[in-house]
Parts: sequence; structure tokens; C-alpha cells
Amino acid sequence: MNIFIYDSFLNHKKYDRLLARLETRITDLGLNGKISRLSLTRNVNDTVRHELKAGAKTIIAVGNNKTIHQIINALAGSPAPLGIIPIGEKNNDIAKSLGIKSVDEACDVLSARLLARLDLGSAKQTHFLGNATIENQGTMINISNDYSIEATGKGLIHIFNLASPEIALPAQVKAAPDDGILELVIQAQINKNVFSKKDSQSIFKIQKVTVSNPKAKLILDGSASLTTPAEITVVKQCLNVIVGKNRNF
Repeated sequence: MNIFIYDSFLNHKKYDRLLARLETRITDLGLNGKISRLSLTRNVNDTVRHELKAGAKTIIAVGNNKTIHQIINALAGSPAPLGIIPIGEKNNDIAKSLGIKSVDEACDVLSARLLARLDLGSAKQTHFLGNATIENQGTMINISNDYSIEATGKGLIHIFNLASPEIALPAQVKAAPDDGILELVIQAQINKNVFSKKDSQSIFKIQKVTVSNPKAKLILDGSASLTTPAEITVVKQCLNVIVGKNRNF
């Protein structure tokens, strides 16, 4: 059975018409199943695990990056695949990277059911599918216990499992979520003179990195924040995902 997990923000009336159209399309494609609506008091982990125990064959996240992030942390390691239906233009770069850019396209992708076995990043027992980010200034980076880098100046540090269309990266960065590797990108802003600024980027392929900053949080998938120090690793091929043919890997 397909389980459609609606994020709590979809309880707002402004989404009623869109959801009605979605449900009609799902029925037309023969994909209908059970709808489970999240609320502020309903635990995502408990919901997903209950549905898996009851025999769910596919868990479908209906919402945005935050919805996906919550569900993968309950679904990782399960043979049941993750499907995604993005709602809204903002905070949906994970779906776009997987070749799912709209509700209509998501329905077609679910119908085609092209499966990929993907890696996840992990920090403090919390998984992420897209990327982890922390501010440059004051961050100490220890790569695989081999050497350390102290980041200075303004900018951001990204650890990519899956490249985002909303973050400009050098052409040589190929963040594929099925290669067992994470991409560490340190972006620093350099003031060349009063009138111009230039971004400097350092790139590392890693399997393990520790970041530490007493004043900044580590942000996973733009959704969850963790204190540091935090060790970030890659968990290989632990999540089945239904992907689009136009995915970016």
C-alpha cells in the first residue's frame, strides 16, 4: 500500500484545492492508498514505523525538504522506498535534484517507479539526504582525523551528499548520492578591493569529517540544527528512493 504523509503545513485551507487535484491525479494513475496527516503533536517517526509495521510498500513525503528530512530518519535501512511530492516552490531543492519539479511531474515519477539506492549523510545519529551547512567563521574542520583546517572570514561550509540547484558549485564538483563519497566545499568571500568581492572555494572528497564551532549550528537539509562538534559520515546505499529521469546524477 502507498502511504502519503502530508506535512502539517498542508492543513492550511489554502492548500485544499491543490491537494484535491493531487488526489484526483493519484486515483487516475492507480496510485491511491492511505493518507496520513501530520500535526504538531503527531510524531513522524512513530507514524512511519507504524505504517511500515502495518505493511506499507511505499512511503511518500508530501511537503518540502523538512518533510523529506523527517521521513528519511524513520525510513533509512528499510526496503520500502521513499516517494516525494513537492508542494511549493521554496525549500524543495531536494525534490528538484531528484528530477521532481512539480506535483504533476511527481505523480508521473511515482507511476514510472524508477528506483535508486542512495547514500545518506549522518551527523549525531541524524541523517540528511541533501547537504549539511555551517558558517565559515570560527569553524574548525578535521578531515578523516588526518589534518585540520581552521576556516576564517565570511562564507559557508557545505557537505554535499546530493547537489542542490540553488547552490552554485564549480563544474568539477559532482555530488552524487550513490558513490559512497561526500563533497566538502569551503566557500570564503575575499574582498579584492572596496568595490569588488570574489568567492574562493576549496573542495575535498571525504567519507568522514568533524566540524566544530562554539557559536554556530550545523544545519541538515535546511531543516534540523545540531550543536558541534559533530562528526559527519556517509552511510552507503541505505535508502531506496523513487527518482525522476531528469535527476542531477
